[in-house]
Parts: sequence; C-alpha cells; structure tokens
Amino acid sequence: MSSGCPMLEVKGLAKRFAPRSGQGLPPWVLADLSFHVAEEEFLTLVGPSGAGKSTLLNIIAQVDGVNQGEIYFRGKLIETANGAALKPGWNCQIGYVTQDDNLLPWRTLYENVTLPLKLQGRFDAAGKERVNELLRATNLMGFERYYPHEMSGGMRKRAALIRTLAYDPPIILMDEPFGAVDAQTRTQLQQDLLRLWYRGGKTIVFVTHDIGEAIALGDRVLVLSKSPAKVIAAHKVDIKRPRDLGNVYRLDGFGEMFEAVRRDIQ
Repeated sequence: MSSGCPMLEVKGLAKRFAPRSGQGLPPWVLADLSFHVAEEEFLTLVGPSGAGKSTLLNIIAQVDGVNQGEIYFRGKLIETANGAALKPGWNCQIGYVTQDDNLLPWRTLYENVTLPLKLQGRFDAAGKERVNELLRATNLMGFERYYPHEMSGGMRKRAALIRTLAYDPPIILMDEPFGAVDAQTRTQLQQDLLRLWYRGGKTIVFVTHDIGEAIALGDRVLVLSKSPAKVIAAHKVDIKRPRDLGNVYRLDGFGEMFEAVRRDIQ
C-alpha cells in the first residue's frame, strides 16, 4: 500500500545448520538472499517445497540466526552473522503467525488472545478494547469462553491471528497460516486478514506454497529459488483493491501473472 522507505531490509543472508556428529558440513539453506519490504506493504513469498521459506521467517523473527548477512528494521540493524544473542520478536516489533495455531489448550479463546498483552503488562482499557474490536471484526465475539478443542479450525486460525494483532506489532510474518483448512474456510480467512490489514496499516510478509493465494493477497510476489534459496523474481500485483477473493481468478491480469510465477518456480 505504501511506497515509502523500506520497513524491513534483508541483505545477503546465508544460512546452514550446524553439522551433526560424525558428518561434514550440511548444504546451505539460504545463499545471498536479499529483498526489502515497504511500510504497509503486503508482500508474499512463494518457492519450491524445501526452499527455506520457514527458515527465512525464523531468522527475521529472531528465532534463528544466520551465518552471513544483515537485517534492518526501519534502518536499524537487528541481525548480523555471529552477532549478539537473539531477541525473538525484536522487542515486540515483529509478530509471527506460524503454520500451527499454538493455542494453549487449558486456556479459553479470550485467555489465549490476551496472553501477550498480559505478559507485556499492557492489558489495560485500551488493550481490552483492541481485543474486543478484533473479536468483532473476525466474528468471534460470543466465543470468548470456548476452549481450543471446542473451536473449528477456522476459529482457531482467527484466534491465532488476533493474538498477534492484539499487541500491535508494526510488521507481521505469516508462515502458510491457512494451509490446513478447507477451501471455503480459507477464502473467509483470507478476507478476514485483508480486512484487518486495511484497518490496521500493518506490514505483512506472507509465505505460501499456493501461487493463487500469493497473487490474491499480495502487493508484490517474490519467488524464491530451490535451496539454497535466493530471490529470483519479483512481480508487482496490479489487481485493484479491495479484491473479491471469491472471483479473483477471473480478474484481468491474474492468469498471466499466475503463469509467470509458475514458470519462475519451475
């Protein structure tokens, strides 16, 4: 949405995991991987299976380190090779929605989504109102006392998203968050996500293996090579917003972009 200075810059990342006992050095997972993300941009990443997409998000989120390269958040260096101890979430500035919802089974929906705010000491009147707004926006109001086992897959995914949005990080990483639900629920979750993105002015980096999803949601689609991953193509999505996700496949330009991304991946 915004074309200002980059919020996030990834420069020359290279990563391989530590060798196992009795084995030589493992292959590189990432090599010379660079890209940037603008303020309020919705960036989608696609690539072959095993290309290191999840590893990349783990590194940006400060869950894992790198062998080479740097990451800048609003111009400030947050990651260097062999640097200081990692700071997961970078002081609550980087949210992360993983493939699993990771809801705590012994806590209700409301307790799950408010937990980050409570841990940060920010569960005040403004925090409560923000949570309530998110519950209303995702049609979860009225289910606050449900436990995870009482919720559908789609409800759990919405709860996981709300839990991250509740503490208001400026950038959110998402690792195939809708991959495990049926097609109808997935479309609804995509619409919920875009509606929340429009309202909140967030920057999103969204990893998916689904080319159609990448185009339907993104402002730009980056294509990663097979491992060791690097960016091999970038496609600007010119489909106007707001988008009817139920019919996005029929819109002008969608088919041509789908084929171009598919060729890049192959």
